[in-house]
Amino acid sequence: MTSASPGRPATRAVGLLLAGVALVLVCLASIAIGAKALPLGDVWHGLFHASGTHGDVLVRDVRIPRTVLGLIVGTALGLAGAVMQALTRNPLAEPGLLGVNAGASAAVVSAISFFGVTSLTGYVWFAFLGAAIVSVVVYLLGGSRSATPVRLALAGTAASAALFGYVNAVQLLDAAALDRLRFWTVGSLASANMETVGKVWPFIAAGVVLSLLIARPLNALEMGDDTARALGAHLVRTRVLAMLAVTLLCGAATAACGPIVFIGLMIPHLVRAITGPDMRWILPYAAVLSPALLLGADVVGRVIARPSELQVGIVTALLGGPVFIHLVRRKRMAQL
Repeated sequence: MTSASPGRPATRAVGLLLAGVALVLVCLASIAIGAKALPLGDVWHGLFHASGTHGDVLVRDVRIPRTVLGLIVGTALGLAGAVMQALTRNPLAEPGLLGVNAGASAAVVSAISFFGVTSLTGYVWFAFLGAAIVSVVVYLLGGSRSATPVRLALAGTAASAALFGYVNAVQLLDAAALDRLRFWTVGSLASANMETVGKVWPFIAAGVVLSLLIARPLNALEMGDDTARALGAHLVRTRVLAMLAVTLLCGAATAACGPIVFIGLMIPHLVRAITGPDMRWILPYAAVLSPALLLGADVVGRVIARPSELQVGIVTALLGGPVFIHLVRRKRMAQL
């Protein structure tokens, strides 16, 4: 890793500040713009002078919870993607690579089909538990103490294939489960409420703190096992903590909104073009730019399909597909 020039940290800090300003603007747009057109005066009234009107209820009970959930879920997905790419040394890795999304989906469909759980706040805990169990299983299948990036990726891919096969089978056999999961499985913020936010934010907050704490050993891990050992990094501990962080972040996010793809893939690549390979800068940038992208995609989905809306998971997939193809076709990427 080449040393940065003396002015580089200042430039990165200014860029992070500008990213924060962009996030604030996107959050305001998420509150002001929706599938139902609402005058800005009504939005202002709902924010600061609420008196129980329809516009007040729409702003306070629908748009604000949706924006808050998108903010924390976007942060979780961006950090999980950056940690995953460092952990596996795979520039095309994203949070679902370890089977976290598949584990959460399998747990949710089981909760609905076999235990009669019908509310989002009811099956959030099942989704998180499923994500955690699959992460542990993948780590054990990957070789536990001798786990390598390739083994972890292969174990995660195998677990995902098996679990998504189970999910599809249950949905085909249980029409009620299929109906209740149809929005969750494409990724959506439409059912957001503050109760859901209250259930998932402690897990996401813990994952954020853990990710930031392991930024330095992740830098060493990206250079290869031998170099990381020479630099004093504890490989097993770093991998365990990284997987725990991904489980907390991606598990909670998937539980709340369903599997939202490509956020964790796109943002780390965008950030590296700005900051370089230092995880101490990549992680804060990802934590700010990822919710900006997620909330921006959600606003687009609400506007282009009025008076209905397009789920945010569909919008991010439409945006992410061309980006993924571009990344795969890049000459430098093919050589990694």
